[in-house]
Amino acid sequence: MKTERLVSVDVLRGITIAGMVLVNNSGIGKSTFYPLTHAEWNGLTPCDLVFPFFLFVMGFTTYLSMSKTDFSLSSGLAWKIMRRTLVIFFLGWLIQYVGFALRGDFFPIDNIRYLGVLPRIAICYCVVSFLSVLMDYRWLLPTAVLLLVAYSIILLSGNGFNNDESNVLFVTDRAWFGKAHLYKHSLIDPIGIISTLSAVAHTIIGFLCAKVMQTNRPDRLTTLFVIGFLLIATGWLVQFGMPFNKHVWSPSYALVTCGAAASLLAVITYSDIRPTFFRVFGINPLFLYVMSEVLSIVLGRLGWKAPVYDLYLDVLGNAYWASVMWALSYVMVLWLLGLVLWKRRIVIKI
Repeated sequence: MKTERLVSVDVLRGITIAGMVLVNNSGIGKSTFYPLTHAEWNGLTPCDLVFPFFLFVMGFTTYLSMSKTDFSLSSGLAWKIMRRTLVIFFLGWLIQYVGFALRGDFFPIDNIRYLGVLPRIAICYCVVSFLSVLMDYRWLLPTAVLLLVAYSIILLSGNGFNNDESNVLFVTDRAWFGKAHLYKHSLIDPIGIISTLSAVAHTIIGFLCAKVMQTNRPDRLTTLFVIGFLLIATGWLVQFGMPFNKHVWSPSYALVTCGAAASLLAVITYSDIRPTFFRVFGINPLFLYVMSEVLSIVLGRLGWKAPVYDLYLDVLGNAYWASVMWALSYVMVLWLLGLVLWKRRIVIKI
């Protein structure tokens, strides 16, 4: 794949990581600026694009990585996939552990959340990586369709769009993990067991888009943009029966966000704009994300968040704009850390 296409992937990945940091630190208490909030249940906000964009890009880069091995499984490749999966998975647990430890709970076995952002990334990476070397790529699209259809049946037959304890996702997650090990801020864990089916299909779509972009056909960008449009249109049609819903990672949500990511990647690749700001985030994405989460926990424990927020509040006189400034400041702190790595040509691979 040509260099400009690799750079465009870094830019999109950087936009995603910067967005994740911004959204995850977008306010204190109830002062979160509305555009920086997720949809409470059904619906779609700009913030709901962030995580799915990352899964799309991960699927895309997984293709690039697997293509270097000619999609041939070996013991060395299998170990590499499993090692990276375990590292990413346990980093998710480590972030949680830091929070518990700073509160004096050094053995949070009874309360730790088993799944989360990084565990989902790890699982999707692992499954798609092995699928790419164990089956002909021509079967990957039918596999993604099958996963989405099967998940749709589960949702529609199991009260999957009910935000109550009758929801099959809640019932399954509680049975497997116990309520103490689920997400604490909503009844339905947005990163549960069954919804991973849709997330894996989501990652496969990103993988297949990389296949389109690898060709040297002059119409590859047009093709990618058309694919993006068709995914958005299909997702929009599907949402009449299965609404956009990040909490359940509904099929309509997966399709429309994949389409948006594919379209944006086509636009970035076509344009000559390669902002260094986003490339800084895109070069060391997982490292900067992990650091953002750990630093946020530490700052909260030290009590440094509130004074900075209060300072912005005194200057701006508006709680919501103060929350925006806090979030933007936090993004800049992480960007400066990434810039140091960029200048020293340090790439931290996880």
